[in-house]
Amino acid sequence: MTQAASDFAQTDFALWVYLSRTPLLWLTVTLGAYALMDRLSAATGRHPLVNPVLLSVVAIAALLYLTGTPYQTYFEGAQFVHFLLGPATVALAFPLYEHRRIVLRAMLPMLAALVVGSVVALASAVLVAQAFGVPHDVLVSLAPKSVTAAVAMGISETLGGDAALTAVLVMLTGILGAMIVTPLMNAFRIRDWRARGFAVGLASHGIGTARAFQVHPLAGTFAGIAMGLNALLTAILVPILLSLLLPR
Repeated sequence: MTQAASDFAQTDFALWVYLSRTPLLWLTVTLGAYALMDRLSAATGRHPLVNPVLLSVVAIAALLYLTGTPYQTYFEGAQFVHFLLGPATVALAFPLYEHRRIVLRAMLPMLAALVVGSVVALASAVLVAQAFGVPHDVLVSLAPKSVTAAVAMGISETLGGDAALTAVLVMLTGILGAMIVTPLMNAFRIRDWRARGFAVGLASHGIGTARAFQVHPLAGTFAGIAMGLNALLTAILVPILLSLLLPR
């Protein structure tokens, strides 16, 4: 019986080694993990702390660690999800079109909030980190943390930052924003879905936008607008503000 159990374990291990090198496995694991965590989030009434993105990241990271799977092997399978970020962003145009009249009426307040929010998000992060003695290259990597990953990584790399570090900071910013936005807005008694959505989209890019759509479609629409506009404005502001805040 012991020998049979040993042979069975060896067979299982050999099968896992084979499957772990198959791209389809990690795509399935990624989609399955998110589907499971999304159901868990739904079961809790979409509680802000039960964020499906955060829980999926933790679960997949634990699996990679326990199985000794390199990240590169995982990404070869999961990169299809990464590819879909582009079409998903473009798809945000549909709710924008549906609510175009509401959006046009709020254009001036949105632009004012965009400029103030973008400058504050950038300057506050850099100045606080600078006060703690964070190295220059890390400060550059931190500056675009509030925009979507593809744009933030491009900005960081162009200015001499670490694109990988920027990606991590972007993800943490998005998850944290998605978790605290609902209780924070409720605490300040902000009931306008336009304001709630625009704020989280500006500060927490795609993950915050996904959370906004879970709460209310109008909030999601304004979050998508804020995410897109903030990416454009931040790409312009980062070099300017860094030259002012971090003179060499």
